[in-house]
Amino acid sequence: MAGRGVLAAGVALAFAVGPGVVPAFAEAPVRCAPARGGVQVGESWGQRRLAFTGVWGLTKGEGVTVAVIDSGVDARHPQVRVAKAVDLTGTGARDCLGHGTAVAGIIAGRDMPEIPFAGVAPEARLISIKQTNDETGDVALLARGLVRAAELGAKVVNVSIQTHDQPDLKAAVEYALARDVVVVAAAGNVKKGDGTPAPAYPAAYPGVLAVGSAGPDGRRTDFSNAATPVSVLAPGSDVTSTWPGGSYRQDLEGTSYAAPYVAGVAALVRARHPGLDNVRVRRRIEITADGASGAGTGAGMVNPLLAVTEIIPSESVAIAPPVPQPLPPGVVSKAVPPDHEAVTTSVTVTVVALGAAALVTGVGLVLPLGRKRGWRPGRAAVPEE
Repeated sequence: MAGRGVLAAGVALAFAVGPGVVPAFAEAPVRCAPARGGVQVGESWGQRRLAFTGVWGLTKGEGVTVAVIDSGVDARHPQVRVAKAVDLTGTGARDCLGHGTAVAGIIAGRDMPEIPFAGVAPEARLISIKQTNDETGDVALLARGLVRAAELGAKVVNVSIQTHDQPDLKAAVEYALARDVVVVAAAGNVKKGDGTPAPAYPAAYPGVLAVGSAGPDGRRTDFSNAATPVSVLAPGSDVTSTWPGGSYRQDLEGTSYAAPYVAGVAALVRARHPGLDNVRVRRRIEITADGASGAGTGAGMVNPLLAVTEIIPSESVAIAPPVPQPLPPGVVSKAVPPDHEAVTTSVTVTVVALGAAALVTGVGLVLPLGRKRGWRPGRAAVPEE
């Protein structure tokens, strides 16, 4: 995972391990013993900063399936509900690292009134795809996980893993994108003392929503990989989330814990705007971010409220209206054929009326003039013989 770790050699993947630590290859563990968490939990700065609970009046991510490709998820945790679990390792669905459980909690931890912690989209449907048992993994399994997530109908996939470019991984990402999946990936962490970080994959692939890490001051954390083309930032330092055994951690660090915040926001957007495809969902999240400057900051801190509620004119593209269906018979009466005899009579009456009116008018004008000149009515004079 892309916690505060580095890229391992070969086909290994980097998980949330300590800074500068190169995890060794390992077989499936004989015993499953993730680090211990605590029973006390408080509201983290990230939860306050993003204020995603303010969006819940509009949506909590209901109806959206989110796949977590990780180390498995402890489904026994009271705040984590898993709709389906897929194990690609052949070692069972248990989370022997803790990383996957933490990622799942950030995305969709249940809202419980007595607990101040909650996930971004608590009504989203979670699919756990277990890809590893420790801080290393196999690129081939990661690629298989992406394909499997798309086949299972996931609309958002969280990949908190950093690795190098591989043809099968790129093909799997392109397959998921073609199936209208929003692929959210951690931007990766810089190896301690390494001055020339390389882009992390799959975050660096075109079309992927790459997430960098920010601290409480809103700035990019030092370990967040600036060589990866970052889309947005999210809390990645002193992160609080669920942990195996019904416990919690409040000290998590890494871009791998920043990515699930954005995956949760993507679930909120897809639930609120089901007509948007994955390209428009990614664009909406990017253009509604808080804004930033500098390498590795992208559009700045993700803003859940604006991502869900902002009116974006370019999404309302004018399109030709559909061709209307023909009206059913009888709705509009047929036109009555004209009555030519009635028309002729009407015209005749009108002409006569106009003539009579003109005659009356003329008489009314001539008689007064005649009287003025001494005209008198009478019989015509007959000459004498």
